[in-house]
Amino acid sequence: MSAKKEIAVIGLGKFGYALAKALTELGHSVVGVDINPEYVRRAQDIIAQAYQADATDEKMLGQIGIKELDRVIVSTGDSMEASILVVLNLQAVGVKNIWVKAISEAHERVLYKLGVPFVVFPEAFVAAQMANRLTAPGLQEYFGLGKDVAVREIIVENWIGKTLRDLNLTNKYQVQVIAFRLAGDSEFHFVPQADRALKAGDVLVLLGRTEDIMRVDKF
Repeated sequence: MSAKKEIAVIGLGKFGYALAKALTELGHSVVGVDINPEYVRRAQDIIAQAYQADATDEKMLGQIGIKELDRVIVSTGDSMEASILVVLNLQAVGVKNIWVKAISEAHERVLYKLGVPFVVFPEAFVAAQMANRLTAPGLQEYFGLGKDVAVREIIVENWIGKTLRDLNLTNKYQVQVIAFRLAGDSEFHFVPQADRALKAGDVLVLLGRTEDIMRVDKF
């Protein structure tokens, strides 16, 4: 079980509300922010704190202490402009661990260029999964290697200049790096080179038992 975290969800529409609810059910403390009073009222009964506020206001983000939280997820509906402005404001107040829901491929590319480490495009992901399951029966069983097998994405911070050979993650932690994404890119690459020096902002994808993957924490 992962350690309990304090997480902000900016935007409490369908996706943001469902995410905030799921995180709360997992035992995490969730702070919700939305400009819509109806969305805030709906969330008040299920999350730790809910603020009616405009997240495009940098001063407001500072006032609620959002920099002190472990994660910030941005899910601002259908406005690409608002999403980008919120991200810029979060970066301005010192937030580093930002996750953003993208609404289009163009939005996704811009977010990566802004240095956002984790971007999710739910509609594209679900569509691709459905297409694969429809046309390649059994593909959904890819992770049927056991109930305790998991995949984890981590962003490189302290391993700058080291190589996968240097890190020796397979022998130290019994996990395997199965893919990587270069800092600022939106595409993942597979079969990582053992001797390529890692750079700040690179993302590694690990496969292994949940317990082993969660021990990899000095990245």
